[in-house]
Amino acid sequence: MPREPSVRKTWRTVVRLSSRVMFCKMDKIKSSSGIMKVRFMQILQVCHRYHPHVGGVETHVREISERLVKEGHEVIVATTDPTGKLPVEEMVNGVHVVRKRSIAPNEAFYVVPGMKSYIAKTHCDIIHAHNYHALPALSAALAKKDRAFVFTPHYHGSGQTLVRNILHIPYRHIGRRTFEKADRIVCVSEFEANMISKRYGGRFDSKTTIIPNGLNLDLLRSGSVVEKSAGSLLYVGRLEKYKGVQKILEALKFLPEHRLTVIGNGPYKEKLLKHAENLRVDGRVEWLQNLSGESLAEHYRSASLMINLSSFEAYGITVAEALAAGTKCIVATGTALEDFVDCDACIGISRSISAENLAELIRRHESRTQSTYSGRLLGWDDVTEQIINRVYLPLLEFH
Repeated sequence: MPREPSVRKTWRTVVRLSSRVMFCKMDKIKSSSGIMKVRFMQILQVCHRYHPHVGGVETHVREISERLVKEGHEVIVATTDPTGKLPVEEMVNGVHVVRKRSIAPNEAFYVVPGMKSYIAKTHCDIIHAHNYHALPALSAALAKKDRAFVFTPHYHGSGQTLVRNILHIPYRHIGRRTFEKADRIVCVSEFEANMISKRYGGRFDSKTTIIPNGLNLDLLRSGSVVEKSAGSLLYVGRLEKYKGVQKILEALKFLPEHRLTVIGNGPYKEKLLKHAENLRVDGRVEWLQNLSGESLAEHYRSASLMINLSSFEAYGITVAEALAAGTKCIVATGTALEDFVDCDACIGISRSISAENLAELIRRHESRTQSTYSGRLLGWDDVTEQIINRVYLPLLEFH
């Protein structure tokens, strides 16, 4: 049930008072992870969705927020709830989550009338907004005042449907305000940083830092030894048309000895189920969602091949997870996914490839000797440390 206003005010007061006590105790204390805390920080994270929702942005914000709390900082996540079914305010693993009712047609834009005023009146040292493609980040930029403002855009250049793509053209001018207001821009890949630089003529290059998404490396690489299942294909991610799962289903028709496991949920799921049925491959497709971290890691380790043919990605965290778990990947080029291509463990293909040619490529890549991914993958502890030391603390020296 939503808390009464008086209760909310009391809660915020208690959190703030306890935070100030913690500040006195934390000055120049070295934590167990090796991060030197030169001051206590109150951080307001702003994003369009948060736990229990899943997705790349949601995972990113949750992982760094919970680690910031463990390091002794106070974190509030200001997010939205189009359904009105989630708690208006709650604590999730030490993170103070505040949800504002939003309007999100087709899970897009996330218009939140009360977000700007909430951010403007919330005390914090740093505002860290996420996701260029939803309006809460713009609300954060406009409510910045004299506070340090960090922006992680998770930018993939255009809309994910024809309608969104048309609306994206005028939105570029609105979204530019968020980049302009940001004291520091944090991109999760070189590809994303290059797209932003190209779009805005390099105007924001001097304040852009690249810190990739992190992974739960211990979970992905530990656990019981799982034997690779021959012919076991895997897709993990949201079920949207632009993710390209339909092309994997079409290739499955030419792979009678293979099975596909799809882990995820989203608005395109019903059409995918119908597509699998029409292709007569539905008996060889398993649909899963809401798995525990341990179960997901086991699926990564046991799959013979992970496939992601998404048209829009700023990073591609599920591909990174599969590679960390020792599973070979096939990805579509033209997005940040191509940053993972090493022509060994991970190969890139054009999204226009035919289903028959994709099936043949799956057979060839699957039959190659298992190899270790040659790129560098970071854990979430490392990512959080970099955000603190390379972004937050330098900014606070000037605020």
